[in-house]
Amino acid sequence: MAAIHLTGESFEKAVGSSKVTVIDFWAEWCGPCRSMLPIVEKISDEYEGKALIAKINVDDYPEIGAQFGVRNIPFFLFFKDGQVADKHVGTIKESDFKAKIDALL
Repeated sequence: MAAIHLTGESFEKAVGSSKVTVIDFWAEWCGPCRSMLPIVEKISDEYEGKALIAKINVDDYPEIGAQFGVRNIPFFLFFKDGQVADKHVGTIKESDFKAKIDALL
């Protein structure tokens, strides 16, 4: 399953809908964000049923980015049981991304 694209309204529900949720804060104009897309989509498929992988466009929903202190993108927030458990700013290797998720499962 491809990563879910969130809106301001669906953000809170998504964070609480899975034991582990990863939110990718991104924007259309962001080259590093675009370079992460294949990895995010692949991990979303691989972890289907175990973790929810979702994306939110910071240009469309800047208030959510501000709420979590997002200043640079890509910015990944890792939630466990609805609480922020980890974060990562910038691009990340697929193996490191998976290790962060595995540590929360």
